[in-house]
Amino acid sequence: MSIRQTDQILELEDVTLNYDALTAVDRVSMRIRRGARHALIGPNGAGKSSLFAVVAGHLAATGGRVVFDGMDVSGLNEAARARVGLVRTFQHSSLFLGMSVLDNARLAVEPAKGRPKRAWPSRRADRAVTEHAMRHLDSVGLADRRGTSCGALSHGERRQLEVALVLACEPRLVLFDEPTAGMSAAETQRFAQLVESLPAELTTVVVEHDLDVVFRLADRISVLAAGRLIADGDPAEVREDSAVREAYLGKPRSSEPLFGGTS
Repeated sequence: MSIRQTDQILELEDVTLNYDALTAVDRVSMRIRRGARHALIGPNGAGKSSLFAVVAGHLAATGGRVVFDGMDVSGLNEAARARVGLVRTFQHSSLFLGMSVLDNARLAVEPAKGRPKRAWPSRRADRAVTEHAMRHLDSVGLADRRGTSCGALSHGERRQLEVALVLACEPRLVLFDEPTAGMSAAETQRFAQLVESLPAELTTVVVEHDLDVVFRLADRISVLAAGRLIADGDPAEVREDSAVREAYLGKPRSSEPLFGGTS
């Protein structure tokens, strides 16, 4: 089914990224609808992280366009894209480990609310920032850890806190870059539940190696191989795609189960 222009929040048009003679992303075109739970997968070296970096504005594309909610953001850097609602998490935590959970959340809330930290903030403004930060901590299950130093959090809890910081930016689309990397099975389960609990209007795009997580969360999946988009469809379509099977298994037809079968 075609997607109406008003339903699209992100559109990539022939996005290309070259590193000298190496083409990491090769003329990728993709549409992501508003409110989607979209996953980007592919074998190692497929170009997933490079494409994510281009979409987020961390790297400038060699060619093509990135259109976010009808606006061409190709010339905007990462900070500018975050300000218009396109926010990215990273594979490795980027928290202030010597500060408390609450103080990390407050630092994210203050610029988002137009209240940069001041030497002598008003008590009312300070209380409002704290209350807003606590709402985000509560939404990710960390309200009771507000006074804990970030350095004392488990890996999974740090990921939960990063989600709270992202939500404080009031995004319209979040790019999750390998969010469950290094997590235990229990932490992965909690993180999947957290993503499932996010507001329906918030679009999420995830690069993830754990395909159980991908097929649990995604309603649409795009597949890269050697920098090119080789498949784009719902989970059932991607499971049966011969090009995807060949990219992952080295053969287009096989009785070997792909991505855990059809359950």
